Amino acid sequence: MQAGTSKPERCFLFLQGPHGPFFSGLGAGLRTAGARVIRLGFNAGDEVFWRGPGYVPFRQPPEELPEALEMLISSKGITDIVLYGSSRPIHQIALETARPHDLTAHVFEEGYLRPYWVTYERDGANAASPVTRYSLAEMAEALSTGAPLVSEAPDRWGDMRAHMFWGAAYHAALLGSSKRYQGFRPHRQPGVRREFWLHFKRLLETPGRAVRRKLATGRVRFGGFPYHLVLLQLAHDANFLDHGPFADQASFLDHVFKGFSRGAPPHHHLVLKAHPLEDGREPLRPLISRLTAAHGLSGRVHFISGGKLAALLDPARSALTVNSTAAEQALWRAMPLKVFGDAVYNRPEFVSFQTVEEFFQNPEPPDRDAYLTYRGFLLATSQVPGGFYGALSRRKLLRQLPDLMLARESPYERIFARRIEADAQHLSVVG
Repeated sequence: MQAGTSKPERCFLFLQGPHGPFFSGLGAGLRTAGARVIRLGFNAGDEVFWRGPGYVPFRQPPEELPEALEMLISSKGITDIVLYGSSRPIHQIALETARPHDLTAHVFEEGYLRPYWVTYERDGANAASPVTRYSLAEMAEALSTGAPLVSEAPDRWGDMRAHMFWGAAYHAALLGSSKRYQGFRPHRQPGVRREFWLHFKRLLETPGRAVRRKLATGRVRFGGFPYHLVLLQLAHDANFLDHGPFADQASFLDHVFKGFSRGAPPHHHLVLKAHPLEDGREPLRPLISRLTAAHGLSGRVHFISGGKLAALLDPARSALTVNSTAAEQALWRAMPLKVFGDAVYNRPEFVSFQTVEEFFQNPEPPDRDAYLTYRGFLLATSQVPGGFYGALSRRKLLRQLPDLMLARESPYERIFARRIEADAQHLSVVG
């Protein structure tokens, strides 16, 4: 059934979402708007954080999920599915099962222009995002209808501590009642018990880590040397693994170190910044020390454990990543960027297609005007102000999403429909 705006037609099936109460709040908003809402829960964490009616536990092995989804779709009259991260195995199965039924798939992701926005799209995200199908010329034409060109961040808030807290709480719930969901298979390693400990340990270590990070950042910023910044991702991140050419972090870093040792001027340095949620499951410091020695780069390599990116990006000569969305901040600064995987911003106008050695020798900058068009298009469509974790940013997000989800057209379809309507009006006036 095609999704529409008629209230009785809509029944939203929620799958897995961000840690914490975001999905529960979103479900409540849709119910208030007149839709029916069902939550398919895969573990105790899903159950604990769901408030209200409509919870359906799935306790079978993942192989039985297609049959269970088919039954729910037919028996409950499902018209829409809602999920966070389209690369998870559970969600890939769900999207494949839903496609023949012509269901609307609402996909959430961290903001492409994070940290002050989240991404809301339909059918896919990241490398599978519908935005990859549009040319920059089409984006510019769509924006010419008068769509707002937003360049500054909205209200400023920080969600990182809330993110860590909800992550620890979610995995604590999994630990407490894992026997009731014996068919559950985590979408990443090293398992529930270890995952809980890593989240909890990270939360406890935050103050001490912040002091060490500030000192390390100061040594880089005030060191007086030119440097190139490597934006690391979580080694278990689905985007890194599914849409990049490297099997692990070691392979990626070895490739970068080799290119740097051969191409960069001898007075240039290499700075590696860990993902803000890096939790120690991969021993990065020993790996970096080993690669530094192997490539003869002693004294020229620096490691920063998480933290904010702007202070490191501003003085950097260039940035490199597999496909992190943090690269958008480099493009915003018109900084040369080298990427190795598929990403929504991986376009010839933005990223360098030089070899790694050539990039370190003389990196090519992006086309800033083209990037501003692309950025303006995202802000007018898929980027929604707010956040999944902190109370203030979550409330801001929940005020906007029900209307977006109940609309017949996706944000991308809506902006192009506006362009068609403007053309039709122009022709009628001319005629």
